Amino acid sequence: MKFKLHLFYLAAITAALMSACNLTSSSRMEDGELDWRLYRGNPSLSGYSSKKLPDNPVLLWTYKTGVRTVSSPTIENGTTYWCNKRGKIYGVNLKGELSFEYDLKTAVEATPMIFDSTLYIGRIDGVMTAISLSKKDTLWNYATMGQISASPNLGMIQNQEAIVFGSYDNFFYCIDLLTGKEINRFESGYYINGAGAICKNSVLFGGCDAYLRVIDCDTGTPTDSLLLDAYIPSSPAIMGNFCYVADYSGTIYEVQLEKGKIIRSRKLIEPDDKNGAMISVPALDSDLMYYLTDDQYLCAIDRKNGNQKWKFLLKGNVGESSPLVCNDQLIVCTKTGIVTIHDAATGKQLWEYDTGEQIVGSPAIIDDHFMILTAKGTLFCFGKTK
Repeated sequence: MKFKLHLFYLAAITAALMSACNLTSSSRMEDGELDWRLYRGNPSLSGYSSKKLPDNPVLLWTYKTGVRTVSSPTIENGTTYWCNKRGKIYGVNLKGELSFEYDLKTAVEATPMIFDSTLYIGRIDGVMTAISLSKKDTLWNYATMGQISASPNLGMIQNQEAIVFGSYDNFFYCIDLLTGKEINRFESGYYINGAGAICKNSVLFGGCDAYLRVIDCDTGTPTDSLLLDAYIPSSPAIMGNFCYVADYSGTIYEVQLEKGKIIRSRKLIEPDDKNGAMISVPALDSDLMYYLTDDQYLCAIDRKNGNQKWKFLLKGNVGESSPLVCNDQLIVCTKTGIVTIHDAATGKQLWEYDTGEQIVGSPAIIDDHFMILTAKGTLFCFGKTK
C-alpha cells in the first residue's frame, strides 16, 4: 500500500501533547492519578494518556457479574464504573469490592461518563440520565426519540457546560450539564452510533449518513461537513488541528481543521482485499496513528508522511475494542479476549494475558493500574507486583 505526502501536513505536529487540543472544558475534565472518567480518556477521544502502564503487570483481582455488557470501564477516584445490558450500574473500588449499585431497569449499551461525582449515561430507550454517585439517585432525565449507543462527552456550548451526544432519532444533542435542559440539537441524515469529539471550539461527530459534521461551540451552529465513502460506525479521534475518522469500508480519513472549518482532507488509509470494516477508533500520539485491521493486525502510521511505521499480527479477531497509547506503550484488546502491551515506537510485544472471555470494550488506565472489562461482565484489574 502506498501513501502520498501532502504538503498541507508540513506545518502541523510540532505542538506539545498537553497543549495539542485546547479544549473548551479541559481544565474541568482533567483526570487525576486515579481517574479515567471518559471513554477514550479525554474529550478529544484521542486514546492518548501520559499515564504509564505498570512494569510487568500482574492480575490483582477480578470482579465477576455474569451479565453481558458492551460498555468500556470508566474510573473516578479509583472506583471503576460500568453498566450491563440490562441497565445495572456497578462501581468496584481498588480492592475489588462492590461499592456502588444502581438499577436503571432498562436496556443499556453505552459507556458512562463521570464528572463532578455525577454519572451520565445513555439508554436504549432514548433517555440520557444523570445519576448522583453520592446520593445514588437520578438527578435528571432527557428523552430523545431513538436509542443512545455511545458515551456522552463534555463541552462548552454557547458558554454553558453541556453534555453532547447523538441518538438514533438522527439528532445530535447539547444538554445543560446541571439541569438536563436542551441547549440545542442538530439534525443528521441517519442514526448516530459514535461519540462526539471535542477540539478547541468545535464538536465533531459522524453518523450512518456517512457525513462527518462540525459544530461551532461558541455559536451552537453547524459550520462544516464532509461526505465519506461509507457510513461512520464509531467516533472520531483528534490531535492538534487534525481529526481522524474511519468509515465502514475500512478507509481512515485525516481532516485538518481551522476555525471550525475543514480546510483539507485526505484518505490516510484505503481499504484493500484484506482490511475490511473499520469499527474501532484509532489512537494517536504526536507522531503516529495506531489502528486495528480486520485481518488481525495492529498497525502504526506516520501521521506526517503517511508511511507505515510497523505492523504486528495479533491473536484473534480485533472486534470493536480500540487501542490506547499510554506514554510510550500501547495496550490492545482483541475480541477473543487477549490483552497485549506493545512498544509504541516499534510495535514489539512486551506483555500478554488471555482473559478467556470476549472483549468488546476499550481499556481504562490509572496510575499503576489498568482495567479490562469483558463482554461477560468480568472486570480484570492489573497492576504492579506486591
